[in-house]
Amino acid sequence: MTPVVYHPAYLTYQFGETHPFSPVRQEMLTSLIQALGLPWAPTAPAPATDAALLRVHAAALLDQVAAASQGAATAEAKRFGLGTMDVPVFAGMDEAARWLVGGTLHAAHLVADGPARRVLQLGGGLHHAQRTLASGFCVYNDLSVAIQALRDRGLRVAYIDIDVHHGDGVQALHYADPDVLTISLHESGRYLFPGTGRVHELGEGAGHGFSINAPLEPRTGHDSFLAVFETVVPEALGWFRPDVLVIQCGADAHYRDPLADLILTTHTYEVLFRRLLEVADEHASGRALFTLGGGYDPDAAVRVWLILYLLLHEQPLPRDLPEAWYEHWAPQLEDGLSRTLHDARRTFEVDDAEAIDRHNRQVSQRLMETAVRYWY
Repeated sequence: MTPVVYHPAYLTYQFGETHPFSPVRQEMLTSLIQALGLPWAPTAPAPATDAALLRVHAAALLDQVAAASQGAATAEAKRFGLGTMDVPVFAGMDEAARWLVGGTLHAAHLVADGPARRVLQLGGGLHHAQRTLASGFCVYNDLSVAIQALRDRGLRVAYIDIDVHHGDGVQALHYADPDVLTISLHESGRYLFPGTGRVHELGEGAGHGFSINAPLEPRTGHDSFLAVFETVVPEALGWFRPDVLVIQCGADAHYRDPLADLILTTHTYEVLFRRLLEVADEHASGRALFTLGGGYDPDAAVRVWLILYLLLHEQPLPRDLPEAWYEHWAPQLEDGLSRTLHDARRTFEVDDAEAIDRHNRQVSQRLMETAVRYWY
């Protein structure tokens, strides 16, 4: 059985009732898992220590977060990304963020030490935080802390990011490390935060060629997204030969998401998650750490992550969601709640769909032609 890492303290990572990064998504997800009668025996982590955080973050950032968390933000706080619209300060922020980092770190230890080959962290995915900067709803970077812990065990790590936003923090924190391969499929930074993730961002120094970015056009859909995945991910992993995968499973490329412009469906995510499990088996002996991430339409995000949970536990995918669960949560969502796990089959009216697909294919092919020069 796939171990699941979770603690109710994750729900304290709360920037305010109107902030899009809401713990309601995790409340909905965990209650849905239990309403379906699925296996539910999560492993509780401990909060991340200073020593763990300092493997990737500067002490100055920890000091600023601690002060702001206690209501004593300094005049320099905004220089560290704190007290902004994306990362507003709230009481207890430091401890709340440490719980999420601790969860992903604990999942990394489970994968590294066995016997679990794959582990699901029901939280985290905070891929924008950098060495001295909180950014994009992310106070600390749980993914990089976990990756560094795996590196400290002597493991080669391939990081795959399917969040609609570029995984800039993870890339930056490992940009010169030839034992960490970062792969990010995301909406192009020409249109979307954080404005990075271009094809030519390939790494630096000994890490040149170890950062792989596939920027996608707005309105990219099912077929085009999966085609780019198949062009980029298997070949990169086959060359790199990782010991373990760390996978950020943001759900914000879904067509209902209010903060981005891709048009994936739950059907796309099912195919994508199945392929991620396959490439983990093919290239990393099945060893993989999965986290959550972005996803700002609660209805879509919860269903996407339930699909991930079901596939990791080798459970059948139900057609309908439990009526009692629906009746509890539907009145709390302004935009409604689906009664079925999967989206209804639909086509999207995209005037320039062929041009979008052609552009994405050309970009991914150019990416691989460029990157391969550093590989062989």
